[in-house]
Amino acid sequence: MTLPWRHLLRTLCLETSFPRMPKKCPSLSLGAFWTSGTKLSLHTKPRMPPCDFTPERYQSLAYSRVLDMHKKHFSPVQTAYFSEPLLLHQGHMEWLFDYQGNRYLDFFSGIVTVSVGHCHPKVNAVAQKQMGCLWHTSALFFHPQIHAYAEKLSALLPEPLKIIFLVNSGSEANDLAMMMARAHSNNMDVISFRGGYHGSSPYTLSLSNVGSYRMTLSSGTGCQSTMCPDVFRGPWGGSHCRDSPVQTVRKCNCAPDCCQAKDQYIEQFKDTLNTSVAKSIAGFFVEPIQGVNGAVQYPKGFLKEAFELVRERGGMCIVDEVSGHGSEIAKSLGKRLWHFNTFGGSPMACAIGSAVLEVIKEEHLQENSHEVGTYMLLKFAKLRDEFEIIGDVRGKGLLIGIEMVKDKISCQPLPSEEVSQIHEDCKDMGLLIGRGGIFSQTFRIAPSMCISKTDADFAVEVFRSVLIRHMERKAK
Repeated sequence: MTLPWRHLLRTLCLETSFPRMPKKCPSLSLGAFWTSGTKLSLHTKPRMPPCDFTPERYQSLAYSRVLDMHKKHFSPVQTAYFSEPLLLHQGHMEWLFDYQGNRYLDFFSGIVTVSVGHCHPKVNAVAQKQMGCLWHTSALFFHPQIHAYAEKLSALLPEPLKIIFLVNSGSEANDLAMMMARAHSNNMDVISFRGGYHGSSPYTLSLSNVGSYRMTLSSGTGCQSTMCPDVFRGPWGGSHCRDSPVQTVRKCNCAPDCCQAKDQYIEQFKDTLNTSVAKSIAGFFVEPIQGVNGAVQYPKGFLKEAFELVRERGGMCIVDEVSGHGSEIAKSLGKRLWHFNTFGGSPMACAIGSAVLEVIKEEHLQENSHEVGTYMLLKFAKLRDEFEIIGDVRGKGLLIGIEMVKDKISCQPLPSEEVSQIHEDCKDMGLLIGRGGIFSQTFRIAPSMCISKTDADFAVEVFRSVLIRHMERKAK
């Protein structure tokens, strides 16, 4: 009998002159790492959804030459995914193509930045038109694309968040937000969550509380970390605590309308305010859902109460790159600093930004994110119930975290080498996902807003196939 694993990857290859070589996999056997309810059967191979786009033939640098150039001229810090980094060539909507023509479903979207898909036709057309008109001026001059984009963006925001600062990165935005909070409050101390990531500039490094981003050298003062109210890995929380379609399997005594875990984490937050910062503070930085830490969600109602406590002490509440009471804070900064940005708000970037906002509205992509995201989240939750090494599935919309553990009793992180192998196997089957978490134990799933339920089905089936393959290896 021909084993199904022998041909598992074969149909995932794009039919071009550069097929992905199938890898031989061992036969399926019983393992000790499934939950007791899992039934093993001959596993069907996931079928990659069709794509009506054909990439151009790659005619640039050889792969070996790229590796050599990277080794000689780029930072020695290891950032590329996979033991053999992907050399990408083209993108189309939710798809990426490598230099050999292999097709991948991109479920990390440029580290959560490619919102409407790669090279969306409307966005492409706008970018090409602006490219032929004007590339760059600087903030010293006006251009209609800059002002049109600012108006469209501010129309989506409530009062008083109508003041737009155009910058080049999240780190720069948070640098600016910290300065604004300190200028407006005349205070110094800023609080952020453990596990939070707010940038890697010298200023924001003091806000980011992920070990790999910390330095032994001084990187800022006046920043204090506080306990992250993580209902899966923290001391409190359970099956009623999240504002999410999927709850942690941990049990708690919370009622559906009254979260005891929230109250306990608020007491910890009060303890930080009472013991670790001055009586008056500058602000509190927070991600509504932690990204780099693996889509960590807080108890329902926590942020509302925490914000009230911060404001009582004169502090600003900064939701990563968005700060409350924007009009008055902007005025305070203007009195103290002539803020200028050479490349922030270029005509090219603003034209593209306007086109992206239009596509989101015209194609109902927010609604699609909610519908497809909830659908996919519930399907991944079923995998959590099937596999002992999935400790938690969490998220909202298209921001999802899958935390891998040794087992559901200890909840110790799955060893990094095992997580890396699962990550590689997903790539080999045509699915690109991200990594996160304090121990890099959580898979980050954040596809573009254009994905379909068919794409979601494929991603879930690939992940299930990879976990079966992993369990079979462990059993040997």
